[in-house]
Amino acid sequence: MEIAKKRSFADIALGFFLLSHPGPVAFHIAAVAAFAIFAAWGHLVWGIIALVVAAHAAMQLSISTINDYCDRRLDALGKPDKPLVRGLVTPREALVAGILMMLLMLALLLLLNPLALVISLAYLALGQGYNLGLKSTPWSGLVFSLAIALIPLYALAGVNRITPASFWVVPVGFLVGVALNLANSLPDVEGDQAGGARTLAVMLGLKWSFLCCPLLIAVAVALMVSLIGLGVVAAPFWLTLALLVIAFAAIGTMLSFFGPQKSKETRQRYFYLVATTCLLLGIGWFIIVAV
Repeated sequence: MEIAKKRSFADIALGFFLLSHPGPVAFHIAAVAAFAIFAAWGHLVWGIIALVVAAHAAMQLSISTINDYCDRRLDALGKPDKPLVRGLVTPREALVAGILMMLLMLALLLLLNPLALVISLAYLALGQGYNLGLKSTPWSGLVFSLAIALIPLYALAGVNRITPASFWVVPVGFLVGVALNLANSLPDVEGDQAGGARTLAVMLGLKWSFLCCPLLIAVAVALMVSLIGLGVVAAPFWLTLALLVIAFAAIGTMLSFFGPQKSKETRQRYFYLVATTCLLLGIGWFIIVAV
């Protein structure tokens, strides 16, 4: 991975752009922006919104950059298009950039609610732990899911809209996040197993991974309905009914038309079904706890 030729400014710029994992990072930034704007609707302070988004963007860039730094030797064996493998960026430059992004994140978070800093540090620890060795273990799916669940809570804290009900986004988000992670792993579970990866889906096996997705979604919806019924969170009847209809329809479809006995080609469609269900349930739950 040594630099074979002199790099131009365009080479270095392209390298850092690719190092940032622009697609996933853009998705995370858009999600934080949407959560923050919705949570602060009616009391929008665009300077605060910008700080919330910028701090999270810096953290995601740090995680993405250090991800490639940690994987550089493995990538050299099978991913020739990676920026470190191509020599567009040196490993030292990637490491320094990742550390600088962490420092920028901390500087921006000091201007926000202290709880936003605590939540972001927890997210950062999960992300960097994933990079530093948890990626190919059964813990990877759990780490991913918990990190995803912290995003809406961070947005609420960043715009100072935290209430006791807000913290219930985390367990619900975690449950649907694990379902999403398992569904995402199903199309490649045999390849992961053959390659020695010990992901959560590999450890559970094909049958139990398929069963756990609807089960986790059912548990998440049961938790939502229980919290609403106990008065812990308030929700209009129509929204509660909509969540139940979405969940029952999705679970019925999963159990009726998909499974380990079906062809491998159906697993990608299964992932899209699980992802859409989790997205709708997550958005609905966020609306409930944020309003």
